[in-house]
Parts: sequence; structure tokens; C-alpha cells
Amino acid sequence: MRRLGLAFHPSFLSHDTGPGHPERPARLLAICDHLRTVGLWDRLIPLHPTAAPLDLIELVHPRAYVRAIEEACRRGPTALDPDTIASPGSWEAARRATGAVIQAIDRLAAGTLDAAFCAVRPPGHHASAARAMGFCLFNHVAIGARYAQERHHLDRVLIVDWDAHHGNGTQAIVEEEASVLYFSTHQFPFYPGTGAAEDTGRGAGTGMTLNVPLAAGSGDAELLRAFREVLLPKALAFRPQLILISAGFDAHRDDPLASLAVTESGYARATRLVRELADRCCRGRIVSVLEGGYHLLALGRSVEAHLRALLE
Repeated sequence: MRRLGLAFHPSFLSHDTGPGHPERPARLLAICDHLRTVGLWDRLIPLHPTAAPLDLIELVHPRAYVRAIEEACRRGPTALDPDTIASPGSWEAARRATGAVIQAIDRLAAGTLDAAFCAVRPPGHHASAARAMGFCLFNHVAIGARYAQERHHLDRVLIVDWDAHHGNGTQAIVEEEASVLYFSTHQFPFYPGTGAAEDTGRGAGTGMTLNVPLAAGSGDAELLRAFREVLLPKALAFRPQLILISAGFDAHRDDPLASLAVTESGYARATRLVRELADRCCRGRIVSVLEGGYHLLALGRSVEAHLRALLE
């Protein structure tokens, strides 16, 4: 059986977005409760993430931005934009969320885990280097990619983003880098309005961004076609040494914040495709990081399907 880590910390529940906000602590509680109910919780290796050192967050985010987020959290609750809230508990939560990804990468590099799932909040993929947005403060996956390159000397990192909303922050951070392949499926046109198919990267990174816009109502077949026809040929040629997944589950057919129609089976099959790619290219090394997913029952079931596919 594969050694699959689960990164979680109670501080993630202290990120307070206020009443009625869809990105709420109940999301993580629903995941944890469901994994216990179906007997998966005890099959996972627990990770207890510490707060990421500021110098590692600053691999992506300028120091002035990091200090501004710290101050906004201290003053909180503070609305950084109409959707994005910083509260007194957000500073520790965001740093530990980044720390979870860093710890998972270290464990994979040391060979003590085969893969890991980071059940974190706040999410990260909308945060650009100097702007919080879309519920996100720090871009955990982008920081993880740069950390893997700088501290573990990896030359090729693949980021797979299947959230219903385009990871505009991640793309903006990595789109000029030839050493990071970024692949995204997302509803389009939709928030945040980025991710057109013709956006393929810039400069040295031209051709290293693969955006696959999906029309409202697209489901498992369209998602899996994008993985098979767009991701796999490019990724097999790229041969990543590590795969990071921005694992949003808001493309689920029951999710209230999008209009796609992916099922738990679709997430499981997409996971298997990525896992098979990882087995061929990088000894199965995958770090999956929670992004969206706002229907509590669908979120729990989708994460279950994702983790079972990683464990196979």
C-alpha cells in the first residue's frame, strides 16, 4: 500500500471568514468527519505542519506584501477584497497551510512518504505574488514549487489545477518559468476571468502553461479528455520530478459556486491518471493541496475518492 500522508492542523479552523462565507471551517470538519466515517482516516499517515518560515513564503511573495498580510490579520477581521477576509487566526492558519506543503515535500524527498494530501485553509491558488484574492492569502502550491526547486534542487515541477476557478495567481507566478509546467481545467468564462486557451505562458515559459477552459455543464468526460489529450502528452515529454495538485472540488455537480458537472468518479479517474503519470516520471511523488469545494457532502465524498485513488 502506498504511504499517503494527511496534513491537518486545528489552526486551519481559526481562519474566520465570517457568517455566510462559503469558505468556512465546516469544510475541513466535513472532510475529517467523512474520512473517519468511511474508515480512511486511520489508513493515512498524520502530518502536523508547523508555520512556514517567512523566508520561504518570501520565495514567492515580496516581504512588504507578507508584512501587509500580517498586519491585516492582526487588525482583523479585515476585508482584503469583497471575497477575501483576514482575521486574527488567519496568520497562523495561512503560514501553517504553506508549512504543510513544505513538510510534505520534505517527507517525499526523504522517501518516508509516497504522496500527501494537505487539508488546509485558507486556500491559495488565486493569490498572486502581491495580491490576495479569491479567498486566498498565500499561494501554497507556487511556494511549494519554488521551494522544491531551490531546496531540493529539482529541475522540473508539474502543477495540476482542477479547481472550477482558474488559478490565476499560480499562473501569474510561474508563467515565465521553463522549469514549471502548469495545467489547469476550469469553467470559462467565469471568475476570475482568466485562463483562456491561448494563454500559454510568457518568455522562457512560453508553451509551459496549458489552459483547458470548460463550458458550463461539462462533466467527467470533458475533464478526462483534457487530461488525456492535453496534459499527458506534454507532461510525459516534460518528465516532472514532482507533481503538485491544486485540488479544488468545486467542479462537482452539486457545488453551489460553479456550474460544472464532475462526479466523485471523475475525480477518482483524474487522480489515477495523475498517479500513473507520477509513477512513470517521479516515483509516484504527489503533493495534493485542497483549494475549493463548497458543498459539504460532495466535498467529503470527492476527497475520499481522490485519496482512495492515491492509495491504490
